[in-house]
Amino acid sequence: MTRWGILGPGRIAHKFVQDLLTLPDAQLYAVASSDQDRANAFAQQYGATHALGSYNDLLTLPDLDVVYVATPHVLHHENALMLLNKGVAVLGEKPFAMDSAQVNEMIELARTKQVFLMEALWSRFMPVLQRAKALVDDGAIGTVTGVRADFGFAATFQPDGRLYNKQLGGGSLLDIGIYPLFFSYLMLGMPEQITASAVFGETGVDEQCGMVLTYPNGELAVLDSTLRAKTPCEAYVHGTTGSIQIHARWHETKALTLLRDGHEPETIRVDRATHGYDYEAQHVMDCLANGLTESPVWSLADSQNLMTLLDTVRQKIGLTYAV
Repeated sequence: MTRWGILGPGRIAHKFVQDLLTLPDAQLYAVASSDQDRANAFAQQYGATHALGSYNDLLTLPDLDVVYVATPHVLHHENALMLLNKGVAVLGEKPFAMDSAQVNEMIELARTKQVFLMEALWSRFMPVLQRAKALVDDGAIGTVTGVRADFGFAATFQPDGRLYNKQLGGGSLLDIGIYPLFFSYLMLGMPEQITASAVFGETGVDEQCGMVLTYPNGELAVLDSTLRAKTPCEAYVHGTTGSIQIHARWHETKALTLLRDGHEPETIRVDRATHGYDYEAQHVMDCLANGLTESPVWSLADSQNLMTLLDTVRQKIGLTYAV
């Protein structure tokens, strides 16, 4: 039985725990919040053994195996260091931290302490996306020439809310633009050149961001994110003999269609009863059971590379944060 702690009982933590509790070897052991009432309510709703009104109180629980960090972006680095220093395994929500320097510090500490650390890039563990990656690697669409991916929704403007508050790391890029960047990295690796443009709102965060990535062999990734409109949220991988269409919403998809020259379209579905967080949670438990300190599927080097892409896009569009 793996004893889980939750740091930050927000919206995403609710979804994560709902899926976590479908796994027979997972126990919700503790929830910690900066608000005792919120911790109590979360613990009561999901049957957590401990409800803590301080993040630091997690460090007093000797039997804790791993903590899911679901606090605001700007706290990920601080929270991860706190847990790693105590020898507690960490699954940290994306973005892993606010920049590469913070990510590198987290990784260095995890390796020094020999403690498991992984970025919660849940899309990497979705069965349909894994199938898409396998099809590409097997040459099902020939040589890849490019990818396209978008992620957009019409957010309610709340100046102090997580999405729009610059002090909380708000904006489309870090919150949802990370997904198209992840997709391009998954399919094509690191680019040779990045160009990007953004539209900023009144709170100083990017409300729309467009990115074009060029690769050494001439492949092209066209990516975008927006808080201003609902977009198709589809992704495509194009190759010399066909394409793969990953259906909406692609980052949590249940279906793809393989479109090959001279063949009928082939749709592959993997239905599920959960949101999809159970796949990454099970992977973490498997890693811990096997004594691993990082994932062989979404490695710490992968997280470093993804943050490098985010940092580069931020530099291109002129987006800065206080941290």
